[in-house]
Amino acid sequence: MFIDEIDIFVKAGDGGAGCVSFRREKFVPRGGPDGGDGGDGGSIWLEADRAVATLLDYHYQRHYAAERGQHGKGGNKHGGSGADLVLKIPSGTIVTDRATCLRLGEVLTHGQRLLVARGARGGRGNARFVSATNRAPRRADLGRAGEERWLHLELKLLADVGVIGFPNAGKSTLVSRVSAATPKIADYPFTTLVPTLGLVRVEEGRSFVIADLPGLIPGAAEGKGLGIRFLRHTERTRLLIHLVDLDPGTGRDPVEDVHAIQEELNAFSPELAHRPRVLVANKTDLPETEARRRQVEELARARSVPFFAVSAVTGQGLPELMREVAARLEKERWARAAS
Repeated sequence: MFIDEIDIFVKAGDGGAGCVSFRREKFVPRGGPDGGDGGDGGSIWLEADRAVATLLDYHYQRHYAAERGQHGKGGNKHGGSGADLVLKIPSGTIVTDRATCLRLGEVLTHGQRLLVARGARGGRGNARFVSATNRAPRRADLGRAGEERWLHLELKLLADVGVIGFPNAGKSTLVSRVSAATPKIADYPFTTLVPTLGLVRVEEGRSFVIADLPGLIPGAAEGKGLGIRFLRHTERTRLLIHLVDLDPGTGRDPVEDVHAIQEELNAFSPELAHRPRVLVANKTDLPETEARRRQVEELARARSVPFFAVSAVTGQGLPELMREVAARLEKERWARAAS
């Protein structure tokens, strides 16, 4: 099960209470107050872990609490602090306070941590209240309550390249040919139900992460099909491969398909609609696809978009396509560093 959005409740540890105590020993009259402080409560952190791919674990357990601080004791013994609780989440997760819709932050790299609930301070014991005018204080503080809140976790996959297009355009086959990823491949709509990441090695020292995303259909930005649930995963990509199906048996017009996907991107995010992309015509190994291929190539030329004709099944044109993608990513990386 692929879970990329979920709500969880977190409760930081309460502080321990301070102690009211007086030193009582033989031959030590008026020993004075010796009540210790309460310990601090544990905090809750979210930590990015590359070994975690989805938010599935939080589907089964929604409530998390850190340890509370121990109470103070006599003899100036302070209570122990509660242990922090660290929850592992996938890289690329955005964390929001559900009640206020305030964005608390996001974790992008392995090991990066985000504090989401701070543990409370422990209460002071009566030894803290001694003064020149109050030599035997009989008061102590109670521990404070730890922070608690509902969090909304939203995962956006971290991939350099996203493959988009209509269902059955050949996206999964392409990703399986250029990387070690093993997405589900079958001849029916919406074969891909969850995003799949793969690492493409173009040559020594040149590689990038590619994402196979579920197919889009008209109305996806409003939630039709798998819709907006997976459109969000294209937002972190730096380049899009728009795959077009040339198969005459589908009964669709490949040029109209390009326009339809573009409209969905515009409806979802104008910024995403202008993301650099490569237009790729797939299934050139099938008969009677030449005219359709030329139509898509003319459209790409009119839009000044790089065009490639490939066959994901046979591998024709894929090495050239991957080299072009790697070159464009490298160029974009240098441009971003220069700015």
